[in-house]
Amino acid sequence: MLIFLAFNVIYGLGNLYLFFKVSNIFNLGMYEDIFWGLFIFLMASSPIFIHQYSLKGSEKASRIFAFSGYMWMAFIVVFSPFAALLDSYNFIVQQAIFIYGKDFSSIIISQPSTLFIPFLLSVTFNIYGYFEAKRLKVEKLIINTSKLPSGIDRITVAQIADLHLGIIAGDNTLNKVIKEIGNAKPDLIVSTGDLLDSSVNYIDYLSEKLKDINAPLGKFAVIGNHEFYSGLKHAVKFIGESGFILLRNCGENVGGIINVAGVDDLGDTGNGLRENIKSSSEREILAGLPHGIFTILLKHRSDVNNDSLGFFDLQLSGHTHKGQIFPINLLTCFIFEHHTGFKKLEKDAAIYVSRGAGTAGPPVRFLSPPELTIIEVVNIKEIQN
Repeated sequence: MLIFLAFNVIYGLGNLYLFFKVSNIFNLGMYEDIFWGLFIFLMASSPIFIHQYSLKGSEKASRIFAFSGYMWMAFIVVFSPFAALLDSYNFIVQQAIFIYGKDFSSIIISQPSTLFIPFLLSVTFNIYGYFEAKRLKVEKLIINTSKLPSGIDRITVAQIADLHLGIIAGDNTLNKVIKEIGNAKPDLIVSTGDLLDSSVNYIDYLSEKLKDINAPLGKFAVIGNHEFYSGLKHAVKFIGESGFILLRNCGENVGGIINVAGVDDLGDTGNGLRENIKSSSEREILAGLPHGIFTILLKHRSDVNNDSLGFFDLQLSGHTHKGQIFPINLLTCFIFEHHTGFKKLEKDAAIYVSRGAGTAGPPVRFLSPPELTIIEVVNIKEIQN
């Protein structure tokens, strides 16, 4: 929640920064300032109204409203730091002129250029990022273990993370995921949260498409933060109708072959959105599963509970999106200890953090292509034999 609030404060300041920058460079009059200010306010505040409008407005209008508002957000996110960097450079040069009494004015960037250069960079980055967000990449991971039963040489697991089905992501995004899952023919399918982005009635039919994909060992899912934001009851209903077994702080032994446990996202426990949360700790959930069997922990956020180490073999997470948009992805690597990809942990445990298949907010990805993860859990005892 603190990250969410911090982003919104920074986003608001970025819009103000653009307003004053344009107003000063072009010496706008009072009426032009009012018109420009109203436009900035409308675009900046549109994400606040997208959820309610999507519930009450028409499907087409909702998508146009959301697309324009989120693309504006992506523009500001890229524009602001570049513009601030150029303005900071000019400020340093001006201070050098004042301190040293030398004429460095020839290397000062003109004020219009401090607007148009970051404008062009932002437009270019976001056009590229819009198309990058559509290029689903299949990431493959091999995990060797001695904890699979004899006669089982390997288990293929498909991880769907952060699909964010909603106003922006719909049929096209889901069809690509379904196609790649069909190609992989997994034994087990898991969703590690944020399957839904928002509560939108006219996307409920997508549950039928998800229901059509199956795996011999079943389909399991956990709740992410966006399932809470969009409405927990609607999310639980959608996930169930999609054919997933929802693991809300519990675990299952699947056919005596593999353990799968899942926990609700608890990142914003204090905001009053969490309900029906079992009191069992993550360690207690895992400890209650059969021992000596390969155990997968489904957990939306990529934080690792040290008390659980030794009770699971592989934690599958998402949430980070690897930052999704430049330059946010330069910051998220410091915010999240486990930012993206595979990492070994203590006590023979490991974690894999997916970049996610969809987008949160702007339908843009830059240096963070969407992914579907295919994990091969290989029985080394069978290989040795």
